[in-house]
Amino acid sequence: MLTEQVINIDRMENAVALFGSFDQNIRLIEKEFGVRVTCRDSELKMEGDAEGVMKAHMVVDSLLQLITRGEALSEQNIRYCISLVNEGSEDKIEQLAGDCICITAKGKPIKPKTIGQKRYCNLISKNTVTIGVGPAGTGKTYLAVAMAVTAFRSKQVNRIILTRPAVEAGEKLGFLPGDLQSKVDPYLRPLYDALFDMLGAETYQKYVERGNIEVAPLAYMRGRTLDDSFIILDEAQNTTGEQMKMFLTRLGFNSKMVITGDITQIDLPKGAKSGLKDCIRILKNIDGIGSCTFDAKDVVRHKLVQDIIKAYAKYENAK
Repeated sequence: MLTEQVINIDRMENAVALFGSFDQNIRLIEKEFGVRVTCRDSELKMEGDAEGVMKAHMVVDSLLQLITRGEALSEQNIRYCISLVNEGSEDKIEQLAGDCICITAKGKPIKPKTIGQKRYCNLISKNTVTIGVGPAGTGKTYLAVAMAVTAFRSKQVNRIILTRPAVEAGEKLGFLPGDLQSKVDPYLRPLYDALFDMLGAETYQKYVERGNIEVAPLAYMRGRTLDDSFIILDEAQNTTGEQMKMFLTRLGFNSKMVITGDITQIDLPKGAKSGLKDCIRILKNIDGIGSCTFDAKDVVRHKLVQDIIKAYAKYENAK
């Protein structure tokens, strides 16, 4: 039996933002819930079966809240709202209008886009050491760099140190021409990219020359004490237990550490244990250390990335 519900939209520009270019936002909702949405004057009408209309109503309500708070709608946050409504977590949607954590060199605000990302940023603010674990595309590294740049700009720290273990993902880079720096640069590229985005290439270069920013392989950290620094260890699943302990004990006064990794993508030699897995277990009950686990819902890349992660998880579980 067909059901019908009406929502009143008080401002025309909100309706325009809701429908999106060529009505693509509304089409997404219609397809997901099997409903038909029409708009006349300030009235938005939804028709379909009772459950579909009820869920579509919740999603539209939530999206209008986000628009009112100045959030731009994208396919990603619409799909995320749909997934929250489908699992009965629509009450969490109001948390989505995140505070801006950093402004890029081009003036674009960086905000957490999912509940998981918001929790991660809160943990980084509150804790001295934060561990962020989850699949590719969840913003673990990018948000950590954004938090580091914010702390640096507000003079909470006077150095940003970004590091990764130089472990090859199946390829051997030893034969590449050049000195050690040019051989390890390919490993550190994602970290450079995030910093260029936040600071701009010229400002980045200026801070590197002054020693305020350092991007280096994990091996370079041995024997140092890192005071007044925001330190990010990326791809931490590729550390051994010894490397992880070495890294954690570099922590100096007035410093913060963020450790990020994906325990489903370990590139260590067969039989070697991941230091990230150990560290999550060993440090779980220590004050000042926070841990955040992302899942496929927190992926903010192309929708296919979510589908790929889910398909691999299903395949691994079946094995």
